[in-house]
Amino acid sequence: MASGSLLALLDDIATILDDVALMTKVAAKKSAAMADDVSVMTKVAAQKTAGVLGDDLALNAQQVSGVRADREIPVVWAVCKGSAINKLILVPAALLIGTFAPWAVTPLLMVGGAFLCFEGFEKIAHKFLHAPHEDAAEHESRVLANANPAVDLVAFEKDKIKGAVRTDFILSAEIIAITLGTVATAPFAQQVAVLSSIALIMTVGVYGLVAGIVKLDDLGLWLNSKASSVARAIGSGILRAAPWLMKGLSIAGTAAMFLVGGGILVHGVPAVHHWVEAAGAASAQWPVGPLWEVLVPNLLNAVVGIVVGGLVLAGVMLIKRLRGKSTAH
Repeated sequence: MASGSLLALLDDIATILDDVALMTKVAAKKSAAMADDVSVMTKVAAQKTAGVLGDDLALNAQQVSGVRADREIPVVWAVCKGSAINKLILVPAALLIGTFAPWAVTPLLMVGGAFLCFEGFEKIAHKFLHAPHEDAAEHESRVLANANPAVDLVAFEKDKIKGAVRTDFILSAEIIAITLGTVATAPFAQQVAVLSSIALIMTVGVYGLVAGIVKLDDLGLWLNSKASSVARAIGSGILRAAPWLMKGLSIAGTAAMFLVGGGILVHGVPAVHHWVEAAGAASAQWPVGPLWEVLVPNLLNAVVGIVVGGLVLAGVMLIKRLRGKSTAH
């Protein structure tokens, strides 16, 4: 009996161990599947936020321009820390909204999309809205501050850093909102993983690239001082290309604002979204159809973005004018 009971017990234990092994395999498969889902959703979210990322990169690189060479990296680091704090606020806020007020995701995206379009249109209209002497005066103040040893550069840079962190907060909020829209129907754990991954990737990626961009001129000068003719040629090429790179980033960032912002607005209005999809499908019948099938919806998104950006800018200017009049009275 004892031996029979022992054998039965060992058999039960063996069965339990088999069950545990089976459950472990199933759990491992589920974990792998979840990891794959998180990876896929992170990639999708990264693609959707790429436009905002381009603008974020361009704007932050511009914010650091005008800072003395030995202060560029400290300024980038200060803004990077501010960006990390922004995301520590935004990610939990997004998760709370996604959990307790999922209906608010689309309206928030629409507001963010309209803001992107407004900011893009304002950048284009800048030369018409601001007198040239204003930009010249700002540039001159930066040059004088950098040249004057009596100026406390850390204090002078504080406003620049604060402005860059405010800009980062707005663009980071848009990135997090777009990501939340991508993972809104996913389980909570996957939402946390994807939002955290995007926040980390965007912060490290953007400010790593910004640091590299603002030091390109130093790299060019260093190579230009070398004895090797090849090094000097590369250095001269970098020095010539750096200003064009900044201009290219600015143009790409502005275009991305209209494409991303317009796309968000179009997607938020089902009738317009279906019309844009139908236009894209119809364009597939044109010569080089696959190319037009991609271009037409994006061009229509950009047109919507430009129109909305112009309308929002007009509304903002009207409100400012009315406030100015009321203050004057």
